[in-house]
Amino acid sequence: MADKLNPGDTFPQLTLNLPAGGALSLPDDLDSPLTVVLFYRGHW
Repeated sequence: MADKLNPGDTFPQLTLNLPAGGALSLPDDLDSPLTVVLFYRGHW
């Protein structure tokens, strides 16, 4: 099981493949230091 982030923790480096193509690098591609990231797993 993965560890949870606590207040003040640095967000880990992630590269996500986007459905429309391309990729999003977190947190480098974020415009704001305060951001909510939602992961939608899709329909089973």
